[in-house]
Amino acid sequence: MAKAVHFGAGNIGRGFVGLLLHEGGYEVVFSDVATALVDAINAADEYTVHEVGEGGRDRVVTGFRAIDSAADPDGVAAEVATADVVTTAVGPTVLRFIAPHIVAGLALREPNAAPLQVMACENAIGATDTLRAHMQEAAGEAWDALAGRAVFANTAVDRIVPGQPEGQGIDVTVEPFYEWAIERHPFGDAPPSIPGAHFVDDLAPYIERKLFTVNTGHATAAYLGARAGLEKISDALADETVAAGVARALEETSGILVAKHGFDPAELAEYRATILGRFRNPALPDTVRRVGRQPLRKLSRHERFVGPAAEAVERGLPVDGLLAAMGAALVFYDPEDEQSVELRRLLAELDPNAFTAHVTGLEPQHPLFARFAAVVAEAQSAQR
Repeated sequence: MAKAVHFGAGNIGRGFVGLLLHEGGYEVVFSDVATALVDAINAADEYTVHEVGEGGRDRVVTGFRAIDSAADPDGVAAEVATADVVTTAVGPTVLRFIAPHIVAGLALREPNAAPLQVMACENAIGATDTLRAHMQEAAGEAWDALAGRAVFANTAVDRIVPGQPEGQGIDVTVEPFYEWAIERHPFGDAPPSIPGAHFVDDLAPYIERKLFTVNTGHATAAYLGARAGLEKISDALADETVAAGVARALEETSGILVAKHGFDPAELAEYRATILGRFRNPALPDTVRRVGRQPLRKLSRHERFVGPAAEAVERGLPVDGLLAAMGAALVFYDPEDEQSVELRRLLAELDPNAFTAHVTGLEPQHPLFARFAAVVAEAQSAQR
């Protein structure tokens, strides 16, 4: 049986990537640093992915095990050495920590074995490229000898996995909708077997359509909803003012997708409607607090707000809706989220221009810089 090693045994790992790998016929080895989760996975023979909402069904996963990468790094390397596929769902900032494990596995891999197929399934553009760069750094001078033992494909993944109900063990509750687009060309004539995934020649339009619609829209609903005192994402979309704010931001991101990638405006309007319908799904008990966490990352240069807004401004396209969403992000506060606490500190200590440069990475001469700095000044005035 083919084997896949998946880094990140959380809800996305089990409820999306691991599920589709299982359905592709792979034995799935989850790698994680959460000892209790690893133990729970190893104590189970199966788990169920509960799809909630229209068209949803229960899907049972078998043929898996887990390994604690912190306690047994040698064991992880040995699994990677004999795997066919490696995937990740750990968050973009964690990729640098798992890169050494994959490098160690490549070093143990038979030189004549088929190349390891590596795909980082993260909410970030070019995440697999990022992982590869971390691996090259970790390998140092040994990289030239190891690079040919793996192939790397970027992916675009999309499935909403909300905060999970208490007491369901390793089962996962998800929405029925999902999309997994994967670059075709790195695999040559031997793509991985992943039913439900689709292989494309040019991934960039799919990544940006997803990031600038799903991620931008989800975060906009969270920040506007939080500012309105609402608890759930579905409640936020039921609020006319919030829903209008989300719709305006997504109309602006669709504008850049049309201008940049040539998407059909009518198809994008249908895609936006589908996305907003997913956010309204009352069976997904997602909260504005969970979705809004890590606001500093979400306000960074190539993320879901500044990324499309910068490109739109450069083309003379409107960005008022995106700026309004970013303004709501500035006043979002969750005392249990480190980035939220840090954001509030930076707002208190930096002037608008210094804050804009530090958080967004925009150059002062960029046409979005002054407009966002004005939004920062408003947020600072509101907090005084």
